Amino acid sequence: MDKKFLLAPMATLSHEAFRRSVQKFGGCDEYFNEMINAPSLLHKGRFEKFYTLTGDTPESQKLVWQITGTTAEPMAQAAQILSELPGIGIDINMGCSAPQIANTGAGISWMLKPVAETQNLVRKVKSALENCAKDGKTPSRLSVKLRLGADNFTESGFFSFTDMLVSEGVQQLTLHPRTQKEKFARALPRYEYAEKLSLRYPQIPIIVNGEIKDKKSLDYALKCAPHVNGVMIGRAAASQPWIFAKLKGILPEEKLDMLNFALDFISDVEKFQPPEFFQTRLQRFFAYYCQNFSFAGYFKTQMLNAKNNEDARERLFQYFEKCPEDRLKKI
Repeated sequence: MDKKFLLAPMATLSHEAFRRSVQKFGGCDEYFNEMINAPSLLHKGRFEKFYTLTGDTPESQKLVWQITGTTAEPMAQAAQILSELPGIGIDINMGCSAPQIANTGAGISWMLKPVAETQNLVRKVKSALENCAKDGKTPSRLSVKLRLGADNFTESGFFSFTDMLVSEGVQQLTLHPRTQKEKFARALPRYEYAEKLSLRYPQIPIIVNGEIKDKKSLDYALKCAPHVNGVMIGRAAASQPWIFAKLKGILPEEKLDMLNFALDFISDVEKFQPPEFFQTRLQRFFAYYCQNFSFAGYFKTQMLNAKNNEDARERLFQYFEKCPEDRLKKI
Protein backbone atom coordinates (compact mmCIF):
# COMPACT_ATOMS: atom_id res chain seq x y z
CA MET A 1 0.00 0.00 0.00
CA ASP A 2 1.32 3.43 -0.95
CA LYS A 3 -0.68 5.31 1.69
CA LYS A 4 0.85 6.89 4.77
CA PHE A 5 -0.24 5.80 8.24
CA LEU A 6 -0.50 8.46 10.94
CA LEU A 7 -1.15 8.28 14.68
CA ALA A 8 -3.85 10.74 15.70
CA PRO A 9 -3.39 13.37 18.40
CA MET A 10 -5.26 12.10 21.48
CA ALA A 11 -5.36 13.94 24.78
CA THR A 12 -3.62 12.09 27.64
CA LEU A 13 -2.59 9.32 25.23
CA SER A 14 -0.45 10.50 22.31
CA HIS A 15 2.67 10.89 24.45
CA GLU A 16 6.12 9.33 24.39
CA ALA A 17 5.19 6.25 26.42
CA PHE A 18 2.34 5.37 24.09
CA ARG A 19 4.40 6.10 20.97
CA ARG A 20 6.93 3.55 22.20
CA SER A 21 4.16 0.99 22.43
CA VAL A 22 3.30 1.61 18.78
CA GLN A 23 6.96 1.60 17.75
CA LYS A 24 7.43 -1.93 19.06
CA PHE A 25 5.53 -3.16 16.02
CA GLY A 26 7.29 -1.03 13.43
CA GLY A 27 5.52 2.25 14.11
CA CYS A 28 3.90 4.49 11.55
CA ASP A 29 4.83 7.33 9.21
CA GLU A 30 3.82 10.27 11.39
CA TYR A 31 3.07 10.61 15.11
CA PHE A 32 0.84 13.54 16.06
CA ASN A 33 1.48 14.63 19.63
CA GLU A 34 -1.41 15.33 21.99
CA MET A 35 -2.41 18.92 21.44
CA ILE A 36 -0.29 21.54 23.16
CA ASN A 37 -1.96 24.63 24.57
CA ALA A 38 0.00 27.56 23.17
CA PRO A 39 -0.33 29.99 26.12
CA SER A 40 0.62 27.22 28.57
CA LEU A 41 3.74 26.43 26.56
CA LEU A 42 4.74 30.09 26.47
CA HIS A 43 4.24 30.48 30.21
CA LYS A 44 6.54 27.49 30.77
CA GLY A 45 4.15 25.74 33.07
CA ARG A 46 5.42 23.05 35.35
CA PHE A 47 4.24 20.17 33.17
CA GLU A 48 4.79 21.61 29.70
CA LYS A 49 8.14 19.87 29.19
CA PHE A 50 6.40 16.51 29.35
CA TYR A 51 4.30 17.42 26.32
CA THR A 52 7.41 18.02 24.24
CA LEU A 53 9.48 14.93 25.03
CA THR A 54 10.89 13.44 21.87
CA GLY A 55 12.46 10.26 23.19
CA ASP A 56 15.76 10.86 21.40
CA THR A 57 15.10 8.04 18.92
CA PRO A 58 15.05 8.05 15.10
CA GLU A 59 11.25 7.95 15.37
CA SER A 60 11.32 11.45 16.88
CA GLN A 61 11.91 12.79 13.38
CA LYS A 62 8.37 11.65 12.55
CA LEU A 63 6.71 13.82 15.21
CA VAL A 64 4.10 16.44 14.39
CA TRP A 65 3.41 19.03 17.08
CA GLN A 66 -0.24 19.97 17.25
CA ILE A 67 -1.06 23.33 18.80
CA THR A 68 -4.30 24.75 20.13
CA GLY A 69 -5.31 28.16 21.38
CA THR A 70 -7.85 30.92 21.08
CA THR A 71 -5.78 33.76 19.57
CA ALA A 72 -3.23 33.95 16.81
CA GLU A 73 -0.15 35.51 18.39
CA PRO A 74 0.48 32.91 21.14
CA MET A 75 -0.03 30.11 18.61
CA ALA A 76 2.51 31.65 16.27
CA GLN A 77 5.02 31.99 19.10
CA ALA A 78 4.40 28.40 20.18
CA ALA A 79 4.86 27.19 16.61
CA GLN A 80 8.24 28.90 16.49
CA ILE A 81 9.37 27.20 19.72
CA LEU A 82 8.14 23.78 18.64
CA SER A 83 9.72 24.07 15.20
CA GLU A 84 13.12 23.95 16.91
CA LEU A 85 12.38 20.45 18.15
CA PRO A 86 12.84 17.28 16.10
CA GLY A 87 9.95 16.41 13.87
CA ILE A 88 8.10 17.10 10.65
CA GLY A 89 6.24 20.22 11.54
CA ILE A 90 3.33 21.99 13.20
CA ASP A 91 -0.36 21.16 13.00
CA ILE A 92 -3.12 23.61 13.91
CA ASN A 93 -6.05 22.01 15.66
CA MET A 94 -9.23 23.17 13.91
CA GLY A 95 -11.13 19.94 14.43
CA CYS A 96 -11.58 19.29 18.15
CA SER A 97 -15.28 19.66 18.96
CA ALA A 98 -15.09 18.77 22.65
CA PRO A 99 -17.10 21.47 24.47
CA GLN A 100 -14.27 22.26 26.89
CA ILE A 101 -12.13 23.15 23.86
CA ALA A 102 -14.62 24.58 21.38
CA ASN A 103 -16.41 26.76 23.94
CA THR A 104 -13.18 28.64 24.66
CA GLY A 105 -12.72 29.61 21.01
CA ALA A 106 -10.16 26.90 20.18
CA GLY A 107 -10.41 23.73 18.12
CA ILE A 108 -13.29 23.70 15.65
CA SER A 109 -14.13 27.27 16.65
CA TRP A 110 -11.46 28.36 14.17
CA MET A 111 -13.73 27.06 11.40
CA LEU A 112 -16.66 29.08 12.75
CA LYS A 113 -14.99 32.44 13.40
CA PRO A 114 -14.90 35.22 10.78
CA VAL A 115 -12.67 33.87 8.04
CA ALA A 116 -10.35 36.87 8.24
CA GLU A 117 -9.54 35.98 11.86
CA THR A 118 -8.65 32.39 10.97
CA GLN A 119 -6.73 33.55 7.93
CA ASN A 120 -4.68 35.83 10.17
CA LEU A 121 -3.89 32.86 12.44
CA VAL A 122 -2.65 30.72 9.57
CA ARG A 123 -0.65 33.59 8.12
CA LYS A 124 1.06 34.34 11.45
CA VAL A 125 1.93 30.69 12.12
CA LYS A 126 3.25 30.24 8.59
CA SER A 127 5.34 33.40 8.89
CA ALA A 128 6.76 32.25 12.22
CA LEU A 129 7.85 28.94 10.71
CA GLU A 130 9.49 30.66 7.76
CA ASN A 131 11.25 33.22 9.93
CA CYS A 132 12.86 30.64 12.17
CA ALA A 133 14.19 28.53 9.30
CA LYS A 134 17.88 29.43 9.18
CA ASP A 135 20.84 28.79 6.91
CA GLY A 136 18.73 27.63 4.01
CA LYS A 137 16.86 25.12 6.14
CA THR A 138 13.43 24.14 4.86
CA PRO A 139 10.73 25.58 7.12
CA SER A 140 8.77 23.12 9.21
CA ARG A 141 5.66 21.83 7.50
CA LEU A 142 2.37 23.50 8.36
CA SER A 143 -0.71 21.30 8.46
CA VAL A 144 -4.27 21.60 9.70
CA LYS A 145 -6.60 18.98 11.15
CA LEU A 146 -10.25 19.91 10.63
CA ARG A 147 -13.83 18.75 10.39
CA LEU A 148 -16.59 19.65 7.95
CA GLY A 149 -17.65 22.58 10.13
CA ALA A 150 -20.90 23.41 11.89
CA ASP A 151 -23.89 21.13 11.53
CA ASN A 152 -25.39 23.48 8.95
CA PHE A 153 -22.21 23.55 6.85
CA THR A 154 -22.47 23.86 3.09
CA GLU A 155 -20.14 22.29 0.57
CA SER A 156 -19.35 25.65 -0.97
CA GLY A 157 -18.58 27.15 2.43
CA PHE A 158 -16.36 24.22 3.37
CA PHE A 159 -14.31 24.44 0.20
CA SER A 160 -14.07 28.21 0.43
CA PHE A 161 -12.53 27.67 3.87
CA THR A 162 -10.06 25.03 2.66
CA ASP A 163 -9.18 27.20 -0.35
CA MET A 164 -8.14 29.87 2.13
CA LEU A 165 -6.00 27.42 4.10
CA VAL A 166 -4.17 26.20 1.02
CA SER A 167 -3.71 29.69 -0.40
CA GLU A 168 -2.08 30.73 2.90
CA GLY A 169 0.48 27.96 2.65
CA VAL A 170 -0.99 25.00 4.56
CA GLN A 171 0.89 21.98 3.24
CA GLN A 172 -1.23 19.08 4.49
CA LEU A 173 -4.87 18.65 5.49
CA THR A 174 -6.30 15.94 7.73
CA LEU A 175 -10.07 15.65 7.55
CA HIS A 176 -12.33 13.97 10.05
CA PRO A 177 -15.41 14.17 7.83
CA ARG A 178 -18.05 14.83 10.45
CA THR A 179 -19.63 18.09 11.55
CA GLN A 180 -19.14 19.76 14.91
CA LYS A 181 -21.84 17.88 16.79
CA GLU A 182 -21.87 14.58 14.93
CA LYS A 183 -20.68 11.94 17.35
CA PHE A 184 -18.96 8.64 16.73
CA ALA A 185 -22.39 6.98 16.87
CA ARG A 186 -23.19 8.40 13.43
CA ALA A 187 -23.17 5.54 10.94
CA LEU A 188 -20.01 6.52 9.07
CA PRO A 189 -17.92 9.61 8.38
CA ARG A 190 -18.49 11.24 5.00
CA TYR A 191 -15.29 9.95 3.44
CA GLU A 192 -16.29 11.34 0.05
CA TYR A 193 -15.26 14.79 1.26
CA ALA A 194 -11.69 13.59 1.73
CA GLU A 195 -11.77 12.41 -1.87
CA LYS A 196 -13.06 15.77 -3.02
CA LEU A 197 -10.23 17.49 -1.15
CA SER A 198 -7.69 15.18 -2.80
CA LEU A 199 -8.96 16.03 -6.26
CA ARG A 200 -9.21 19.73 -5.47
CA TYR A 201 -5.66 20.01 -4.07
CA PRO A 202 -3.47 17.42 -5.79
CA GLN A 203 -0.41 19.47 -4.82
CA ILE A 204 -0.65 18.65 -1.09
CA PRO A 205 -1.22 15.47 0.94
CA ILE A 206 -4.78 14.86 2.11
CA ILE A 207 -5.26 12.54 5.08
CA VAL A 208 -8.55 10.91 6.05
CA ASN A 209 -9.42 10.24 9.69
CA GLY A 210 -12.34 8.60 11.45
CA GLU A 211 -13.63 5.08 12.19
CA ILE A 212 -10.71 3.26 10.55
CA LYS A 213 -10.19 0.33 12.89
CA ASP A 214 -9.42 -2.76 10.79
CA LYS A 215 -8.80 -3.98 7.24
CA LYS A 216 -12.50 -3.88 6.35
CA SER A 217 -13.01 -0.28 7.47
CA LEU A 218 -9.71 0.76 5.88
CA ASP A 219 -10.75 -0.74 2.55
CA TYR A 220 -14.12 0.99 2.73
CA ALA A 221 -12.59 4.39 3.52
CA LEU A 222 -10.14 4.05 0.64
CA LYS A 223 -12.90 2.88 -1.69
CA CYS A 224 -14.72 6.13 -0.93
CA ALA A 225 -11.54 8.23 -1.03
CA PRO A 226 -9.02 6.41 -3.24
CA HIS A 227 -6.88 9.48 -3.91
CA VAL A 228 -6.06 10.38 -0.30
CA ASN A 229 -2.39 10.20 0.61
CA GLY A 230 -2.84 8.59 3.98
CA VAL A 231 -5.05 7.52 6.87
CA MET A 232 -4.94 8.69 10.46
CA ILE A 233 -5.93 6.30 13.23
CA GLY A 234 -6.66 7.19 16.85
CA ARG A 235 -8.93 5.12 19.08
CA ALA A 236 -8.23 1.86 17.25
CA ALA A 237 -4.50 2.39 17.80
CA ALA A 238 -5.19 2.96 21.49
CA SER A 239 -6.81 -0.46 21.79
CA GLN A 240 -4.42 -2.12 19.34
CA PRO A 241 -1.01 -0.40 19.28
CA TRP A 242 -0.05 -2.99 16.66
CA ILE A 243 -2.78 -1.89 14.22
CA PHE A 244 -0.39 -0.21 11.76
CA ALA A 245 1.66 -3.39 11.45
CA LYS A 246 -1.55 -5.37 11.10
CA LEU A 247 -2.84 -3.19 8.28
CA LYS A 248 0.56 -3.36 6.56
CA GLY A 249 0.59 -7.15 6.92
CA ILE A 250 3.87 -7.22 8.84
CA LEU A 251 2.80 -8.56 12.24
CA PRO A 252 5.16 -11.15 13.73
CA GLU A 253 3.96 -14.74 13.70
CA GLU A 254 4.51 -15.36 17.40
CA LYS A 255 1.87 -14.52 19.95
CA LEU A 256 2.15 -11.35 22.01
CA ASP A 257 2.59 -11.54 25.77
CA MET A 258 -0.23 -9.17 26.69
CA LEU A 259 0.80 -8.98 30.35
CA ASN A 260 4.41 -7.99 29.68
CA PHE A 261 3.29 -5.50 27.05
CA ALA A 262 1.04 -3.78 29.59
CA LEU A 263 3.76 -3.82 32.25
CA ASP A 264 6.19 -2.22 29.80
CA PHE A 265 3.67 0.54 29.13
CA ILE A 266 3.41 1.32 32.85
CA SER A 267 7.20 1.46 33.10
CA ASP A 268 7.41 3.83 30.13
CA VAL A 269 4.78 6.09 31.67
CA GLU A 270 6.97 6.28 34.76
CA LYS A 271 9.96 7.23 32.60
CA PHE A 272 8.30 9.85 30.43
CA GLN A 273 5.46 11.36 32.48
CA PRO A 274 5.35 13.18 35.82
CA PRO A 275 3.84 11.33 38.80
CA GLU A 276 0.84 13.68 38.70
CA PHE A 277 -0.02 12.27 35.25
CA PHE A 278 0.40 8.58 36.03
CA GLN A 279 -3.20 7.82 36.92
CA THR A 280 -4.87 9.60 34.01
CA ARG A 281 -2.42 8.20 31.45
CA LEU A 282 -2.91 4.64 32.70
CA GLN A 283 -6.67 5.00 32.90
CA ARG A 284 -6.92 6.30 29.33
CA PHE A 285 -4.73 3.53 27.95
CA PHE A 286 -6.38 0.66 29.79
CA ALA A 287 -9.87 1.89 28.93
CA TYR A 288 -8.97 0.86 25.37
CA TYR A 289 -6.43 -1.93 25.91
CA CYS A 290 -8.82 -3.99 28.05
CA GLN A 291 -11.14 -4.35 25.06
CA ASN A 292 -8.85 -7.14 23.83
CA PHE A 293 -9.79 -9.61 26.57
CA SER A 294 -12.45 -12.18 27.37
CA PHE A 295 -13.86 -10.25 30.33
CA ALA A 296 -13.26 -6.78 28.93
CA GLY A 297 -15.79 -4.91 31.07
CA TYR A 298 -14.60 -6.46 34.31
CA PHE A 299 -10.92 -5.98 33.43
CA LYS A 300 -11.49 -2.35 32.45
CA THR A 301 -13.26 -1.60 35.74
CA GLN A 302 -10.43 -3.20 37.67
CA MET A 303 -7.76 -1.16 35.90
CA LEU A 304 -9.64 2.13 36.07
CA ASN A 305 -10.00 1.70 39.83
CA ALA A 306 -6.29 1.09 40.42
CA LYS A 307 -5.06 3.40 43.18
CA ASN A 308 -1.53 3.78 41.84
CA ASN A 309 0.98 2.16 39.50
CA GLU A 310 1.83 -0.70 41.83
CA ASP A 311 -1.83 -1.43 42.32
CA ALA A 312 -2.26 -1.41 38.52
CA ARG A 313 0.55 -3.94 38.17
CA GLU A 314 -0.99 -6.15 40.85
CA ARG A 315 -4.38 -6.02 39.14
CA LEU A 316 -2.75 -7.08 35.86
CA PHE A 317 -1.15 -10.08 37.53
CA GLN A 318 -4.43 -11.00 39.18
CA TYR A 319 -6.39 -10.86 35.93
CA PHE A 320 -4.00 -13.05 33.99
CA GLU A 321 -3.79 -15.47 36.88
CA LYS A 322 -7.57 -15.86 36.63
CA CYS A 323 -7.60 -15.84 32.81
CA PRO A 324 -4.27 -17.36 31.70
CA GLU A 325 -5.68 -18.05 28.24
CA ASP A 326 -5.77 -14.29 27.62
CA ARG A 327 -2.09 -13.73 28.25
CA LEU A 328 -0.60 -14.99 24.97
CA LYS A 329 -2.65 -13.77 22.03
CA LYS A 330 -2.32 -13.88 18.29
CA ILE A 331 -2.81 -10.24 17.34
